[in-house]
Amino acid sequence: MTPAALAALEASCARAGWRRRAAIAAALGACATLALPPIHFVLALVPAFAGLLLLLRAAPTARAAFAAGWWFGAAHFATGLYWIGHALLVDAARFAWMLPFAIGGLGAGLGLFAGAATLAAHRLLRAGLAAPPALGACWLAAEWLRGHVLTGFPWNLAGTAWAELVPVASLCAWVGLYGLTALTVAAAATAAARATLPRLGALALFAALQALQLQPPAPPPAAETSTRLRLVQPDIPQSLKWDPQERQRHLQLTADLSMAPGIEAVGHLLWPETATLFPLASEEAFRRELAQLVPPGGYLLAGSIRVERGETLRAWNSLHAMDGAGVIQATYDKFHLVPFGEYVPLRGVLPIDRIAPGPTDFSAGPGLATIRLPGLPPFSPLICYESIFPRAVVDPADRPDWILVATNDAWFGTSAGPHQHFAAARLRAIEEGLPVVRVANGGISAVIDAQGHVRAALPMGARSFLDAALPPPLPPTAYARHGDAIPAALGAALLLAAFAAGRRRARRAE
Repeated sequence: MTPAALAALEASCARAGWRRRAAIAAALGACATLALPPIHFVLALVPAFAGLLLLLRAAPTARAAFAAGWWFGAAHFATGLYWIGHALLVDAARFAWMLPFAIGGLGAGLGLFAGAATLAAHRLLRAGLAAPPALGACWLAAEWLRGHVLTGFPWNLAGTAWAELVPVASLCAWVGLYGLTALTVAAAATAAARATLPRLGALALFAALQALQLQPPAPPPAAETSTRLRLVQPDIPQSLKWDPQERQRHLQLTADLSMAPGIEAVGHLLWPETATLFPLASEEAFRRELAQLVPPGGYLLAGSIRVERGETLRAWNSLHAMDGAGVIQATYDKFHLVPFGEYVPLRGVLPIDRIAPGPTDFSAGPGLATIRLPGLPPFSPLICYESIFPRAVVDPADRPDWILVATNDAWFGTSAGPHQHFAAARLRAIEEGLPVVRVANGGISAVIDAQGHVRAALPMGARSFLDAALPPPLPPTAYARHGDAIPAALGAALLLAAFAAGRRRARRAE
């Protein structure tokens, strides 16, 4: 696009009424969703953020700038998180009415962060700063806030688009996903730069990376440890998962997969989140029965509901490490709970039930932990949702050798949700320099090395098991050592670059 054509397009945006600007912004936000898993059409980020930048330049007021970002974000998150509706349809009679509130309301709420980013960027543009790096810095700040405010929800940051392309995703080891997101937004927005060379460079970069993503380079030879794991993926439909009459059959199915041929070469068994709905910690006879499955000298690492009955009933979404004698050697309680899924915020005010069945909200565990057991490399256990949070997956004071993610994505069927959740696990591996082992009820179960390469996997919908060796850890990455101080410094660098570029442009115009 020539500078004249770019100026004409910007002028057209300036003349458009608010309804047309809102429609354009929403279309751009939906376009950005195409870059996310499972589609990974990263080239879509170019028109999305370049178009958003044009809207910002043309915005007549700060209110219009905020509205452009809000419409962009609302559409982006509504289309990117549509799969949340699958969980509401598991028990449609009780929860289907929540669909417009869950999808539309969530999109509208998360869109506030995008609106804040564009409002801040608009003010910086009016102050003379160069637009692409200014937008990248503001987007970084808004996304960091989205990942922390009200317990945080850092799902589908723009940098997630690179999860399949490890050469680009490996930047997370240095700047984290927040930093990669800032670089991605700034680079995509550069396609709307007024100078020809940066604009063409941005287009060429994304076109080349899109081509590389279609045929990614082969991973390096796999490195392995002597620890051999069996990941069990029973693929139990969520509509039957909590049926009391089906519990014994589901348990038998999981046990049969655990004892399938090849078990003699396995050191440890891994079961997904809530693999047993029988409270493992309080049922000694049940533990003795399951102990027969445990490999000699190994452990069964199994998701289970843990309950305590006192004056009030309390429940935790837990993971237990049980030895061959039926003794629970370690327990981890999930601490980052899913709002409305595992507990209801403002319980007593909101007249709704949590989506997961049960008479009471889950209680939160004490926090991150490193479990150390004889014969098993130390690991950081995470349950489901907890794997989406950058810099919140390992105890920095007690670094483990690997991360275990037990999850149940059957809530979301064959939608985009499980693919996006899996991408988060790959990015956590790169950020921390630690292998991630992900065991899921309905998939995707996988062993991911410390560089983000998938070394072995079971696809969604497979009722099977996976035997694999645990990859070794890497030394702590820069992001693991310094955390979000690095993306904060990157944001400051982008602002400095925006200021310097703006000054150069002003001097040329004099």
